[in-house]
Amino acid sequence: MDVELAEIRDFLAEHAPFDALPADVLDRLPARCTVSYARRGTVVLRPGDRGDRLYLVRSGAVDITDDGHLVDRVGAGGGFGMSALVEHVPTRYAATAREDTLLLELPQPDFDALVAEHPSVAVHFAATHHGRITAAIAQLQAPARGSAVLKTSVRDLLRVDPVSVAPSATVAEGARVMTEAGVSSLLVMDGAALLGIVTDRDLRRRVLAAGVAPDRPVQEVMTPDPVTLPAQALALEAMLEMTGRNIHHLPVVEDGRVLGLVTTTDLVRLERSNPVYVVADVQRQADVAGVVEQAARIPAVVGQLVREDASAADVGRVVAALTDALTRRLVVLAESALGPAPGRYAWAALGSAAREEQGLGGDQDHALVLADDADPSDPWWAALAERVTEGLEACGLPRCDGDVMATNPRWRLRVGGWRVQFGRWSDEPAPDAVLQAAIFYDMRAVHGDADLVEGLRAEVVPLGGRSDLLLAHLTAQAARMRPPIGFFRGFVLEDAGEHRDTLDLKRGIAAIVQLARVHALRARSTALGTGARLTAARDAGLIAAEAATDLTDALELLSYLRLRHQAAQVAAGEAPDNHLDPRRLGSLDRRHLRDAFAIVRAAQHGLSSRSPQVG
Repeated sequence: MDVELAEIRDFLAEHAPFDALPADVLDRLPARCTVSYARRGTVVLRPGDRGDRLYLVRSGAVDITDDGHLVDRVGAGGGFGMSALVEHVPTRYAATAREDTLLLELPQPDFDALVAEHPSVAVHFAATHHGRITAAIAQLQAPARGSAVLKTSVRDLLRVDPVSVAPSATVAEGARVMTEAGVSSLLVMDGAALLGIVTDRDLRRRVLAAGVAPDRPVQEVMTPDPVTLPAQALALEAMLEMTGRNIHHLPVVEDGRVLGLVTTTDLVRLERSNPVYVVADVQRQADVAGVVEQAARIPAVVGQLVREDASAADVGRVVAALTDALTRRLVVLAESALGPAPGRYAWAALGSAAREEQGLGGDQDHALVLADDADPSDPWWAALAERVTEGLEACGLPRCDGDVMATNPRWRLRVGGWRVQFGRWSDEPAPDAVLQAAIFYDMRAVHGDADLVEGLRAEVVPLGGRSDLLLAHLTAQAARMRPPIGFFRGFVLEDAGEHRDTLDLKRGIAAIVQLARVHALRARSTALGTGARLTAARDAGLIAAEAATDLTDALELLSYLRLRHQAAQVAAGEAPDNHLDPRRLGSLDRRHLRDAFAIVRAAQHGLSSRSPQVG
C-alpha cells in the first residue's frame, strides 16, 4: 500500500463507522475512494441532484442547508450525501464548502457493496445525522408564548360567547340575563359597539346599596368605556391589568369586535391546570365521581404543556403521573369500601403507562402482583380489580381490548406464579404469546408494595435476555412493525376506513419501543423508559452511540407530533387518536417525519441482520 492510500486508511480508521470494520476490509477501502478539492463557497451538492457517491470530509468543513436554513455542519470525518445513496432518491439538501475542503468520495457501487456486507454502515448513515432531526424537534417545540403557564394568550381562555344587553335594558332585566347565563358580568352593547360593563359587584354597590330602582336603565349603573385587551395579549398581561386596576373582568376584542370576557376565575383556573395542582386535587377526592371530575382536566393540562416548551418525554411523564394519581386514589377508595387487603400486593401499570410514555386516548393495561403467602382466589382481589378498572373507564381510559387487565384472573398472580409465567415466555414462547411477553416486560408498581414488582423484574429480565428463542421472536416482531414509509420515502397512508389517507404515528413509535425493548433485554437491563433502554444498550456495546441518539430523537419527534395532533383534536372537541393527516403538516415537518421513519427502518434492518432467526 503506497503512502497516500495508507494515510487514507489511517484517516478512515479514526472515524465511525469505518473504525469498526475488519482490518482486511479497511485495507481495501482506500483504493476505492477518490480525492477531490472544493474551494470555499463551492456548492458540492444541490437539492434535486442525483447522489451517486458518499462524500467524506477529510479536512475543512461543509454546511448542509435546507431552504437556506443551516441544519448541519460537517467537519473532518463526517459524511454527507448518504440519504440519497441509501434511499436512491435525489438529495434534499444543499452542501456548500464553508472553507477550503478536501473530500474523499466513495462511488455508489462500492458503498452498496459495503452496506450489504456490513449493515452497521447503513445504520450509521441512515437518513440524516441526528443533529438535523434534533433541530427539527427544537423547532417544533419552540414555545408559542414562553414557558410560564400564565403566558397563554387571552384568546385561549375564552370559553363562552359574550353575554350582553342593550343600554336601554333595565337593571332587573340585566340581572335576570346574568342569572340565566350563569355569568358574573354583562356587556352593554349598542349593536357591535361596546359601551360598558356591569358586574355582580356593580349590582350590589350601585343598585342595592344605593337604593336604585330595578326599573332604571342598565347604562346608569354600568362602568362606561371599560378597559379591554386584544385577543393576542398574554394572560400575564390580563393579570397585571386586573391587579393594577383592582378589577375582575376584562373584555377581549379583535378588529373592533368583542370576543368575550376574561375573569380572575379564568386566570386561577389556568394556574390550576398545573399538573401539581391536579395531582393534589385528585388525592383530596372522597368518591369516584370526584376523581372522574378531576380526570377531565388532564387533556387541558396536556394541551397547555404542548403550547409551552415541554418535550414529548416530559409530557409523557406528566400524563403517567396524573394517571398514577387517578389509579392510586381509586385503589384507596376501593380499599376503604372493601376493607383491608388479605395480603401484601402491588398494583402494576403495564405498557406505555409503565414506561411513562403515554399520550392521550390510550387504554388500560395493568396487573396485580401478590406476595407468595397471599391467596389469588380470594374474592377481594377480583372486587378490587373491577372497582379500579371501572373507575378508570369512567375517567376516560377504556378497557383493554386484549383483556390485559387485573380483572382477568390470568393477570392476578403471586410472585411465584409470575416467575413461572415469565419462564414459559422465555423457554417456549408461542408466537401469539410474544405480544403479551412484550407488554409484561414493561411493568411498574403504582400502588402497594413496590418491592414485589422490582424484585420480580430483577429476576425475569436476565431470564429473558438469556433466551435466544424469545429474543428471536421479539426481534421478528420488531421487524414487522414497519413505519409508514415506502421504499422511495413516500408516506404509506391508510387506504380504507375512518382513518383513510392518514398516517398511523403509533406504528413508528411502537417500532422504536420494540427495538429498544429487544436491545435492553439483550443487555439484561431493567430500564423501563425507551430512552433509558437505548442508553443501556449503547453502554453495553449493543448499539452504536449515534444510532441510539438517532432513535431517541426519532421517538421524541414522532411522539411530539402525535401529542400536538391530539391536543388539537381535544381543542376541537374530537376524540384523540394516532392518525395524522400529512397534508396538515408544513413541508419541513413532512421532511423531518420522513427522516424519523427512515431512521426506524434502518435500525430494524440492522437489528434483523444481526439476530438469530426463528426456526
